[in-house]
Amino acid sequence: MSERILNDDGLDLLFREARTHKGWQDREVSDVLLQAIYDLAKWPPTSANCQPMRVVFAKSQDAKEKLRPALMPGNVDKTMAAPVCAIVAHDLEFHEKLPELFSQADARSWFAGKPDAIQENAFRNGSLQGGYFMLAARSLGLDVGPMSGFDKDKVNQAFFPEGKWQVNFLCNLGYGDPAKLPPRDKRLSFEEACEIQ
Repeated sequence: MSERILNDDGLDLLFREARTHKGWQDREVSDVLLQAIYDLAKWPPTSANCQPMRVVFAKSQDAKEKLRPALMPGNVDKTMAAPVCAIVAHDLEFHEKLPELFSQADARSWFAGKPDAIQENAFRNGSLQGGYFMLAARSLGLDVGPMSGFDKDKVNQAFFPEGKWQVNFLCNLGYGDPAKLPPRDKRLSFEEACEIQ
């Protein structure tokens, strides 16, 4: 099998030229496109194929107003202006689906009745999937604006009152306005961030 490597255009789209957007163009994001994002993001790996990420797409004005009281002041205007705000959560009952998702072993028994293991794995693997989700959105031509500036208890009460899902982070989606981007901040060098041992 030959090596398959993204060309520079693909790498620029996903990484080098992609930015975190706070200003948005007045362009709709279709429901079909939102489904396509998930249909890409579901494929990369998670531990024992557990797939705990769950997403609520706050697209309607009613859904955004429900989200508003949980947002820090600096995140209100950009979230209200974004075509969609994805509430990226994880399912604390993800292990109930393991018999169909991971047939190699009785993986459900690794988690059933073990709340600490459930929480740790749901959060870790849900975070992995959240990263895949943002790359999927970028690969389909959208810009992303992830945020952690919100009251998680208020989001959980408003959107997940049964307690089965818990919010991880919020991510605005749409077509960013490049005119509203500040200069790009530096990134750490390989030498600052990595070691080869």
